[in-house]
Amino acid sequence: MSKALRLPEKWFRRGLWLVAVVFAWFLVGLGSLVVGDLPQVESRQSIESFMPPDRVAQVKQEQKTAEQARDQAAAALDQAELQYRAARKDYTAAREAFDNWVATRSATQRADQDGELLSRTQALDRLKEAERRTRLAVQAQQQQQLDAQQALTRAEGAWQALNEGARGAWQAAQRAQELRVFLYRLALTLPLLVVAGWLFAKKRRSTWWPFVWGFIFFALFAFFVELVPYLPDYGGYVRYIVGIVVTVLLGRAAITAYNRYLERQKRQEAMPDAQRRVELSYDVALSRLAKGVCPGCERGVDLKDPAIDFCPHCGIGLFDRCVPCRTRKSTFSRYCHACGTPAARPAALEPTPPPVPVPSGEGIDS
Repeated sequence: MSKALRLPEKWFRRGLWLVAVVFAWFLVGLGSLVVGDLPQVESRQSIESFMPPDRVAQVKQEQKTAEQARDQAAAALDQAELQYRAARKDYTAAREAFDNWVATRSATQRADQDGELLSRTQALDRLKEAERRTRLAVQAQQQQQLDAQQALTRAEGAWQALNEGARGAWQAAQRAQELRVFLYRLALTLPLLVVAGWLFAKKRRSTWWPFVWGFIFFALFAFFVELVPYLPDYGGYVRYIVGIVVTVLLGRAAITAYNRYLERQKRQEAMPDAQRRVELSYDVALSRLAKGVCPGCERGVDLKDPAIDFCPHCGIGLFDRCVPCRTRKSTFSRYCHACGTPAARPAALEPTPPPVPVPSGEGIDS
């Protein structure tokens, strides 16, 4: 077809197809925003909405109290462990000094140092007692931390129980919400597909065909591509069922058009050669010749063979000779390519002059 078009016409058609693609691109962008924002028409429900409100408040308060007690116990435990390590360090250092002093006294065997031995022993005992108290404090804080952790575990278990009890109703509500949002999207995209089908059947060859095809591309993309990420588990059935219906309708239309085409071709091939050539559109004839097929029956013909002047399949004239210069030319050409003489119309199809009216009483021999 492109070989039969004028050069400006080719570029105009390419530009119009670009218009169709750009128009479809903007429509797709707008459609994706609309389809993506549709969930906002439904308020999102949390699982807490399906729990007893008083029980939720109680369990949350228990969790908060247990977490605070655990954090406080952890901080107090850190302080107690620091004090215990310091007391233990002091006792260890004092014990080493005492052992060294006792070793020295045993070597000297001085009786005047018995009082100092007693005082050193008492000081060491005090340090040991301090270490024991800090160890007990550490153990007490560990117990408090364990109690707080167990209380938190119980509160979390109660919260988990509330979650499990409400999960079924929450999931059912989520599925119902997903179904509603899907139906909103389907109600938006399915009519677009129906309108696109009507435009394809009725308006694809109209003057405004770039916008028609742009809308068709947009509708197909919106239904079969943009709707896919939002399909629920059962939504795929809708897409495939609609695809099957559309395929059946288009297939039926194609089969009907094919049968009509065959019948039309049979009727045209039964017409006289001159009438068939005149009824063929000039652009259609040129486009078929450019494809190497007969303009009448659309079967393949070797147009480069100078011996072929008629179609061997349907008998339509393909080449004749110019009357003034006798140059072989296409019968569908409007002018001779050698001398520029206009092609003569077949005599059988020349318009018949209207009859001359005869006055009454004249032209009749009495």
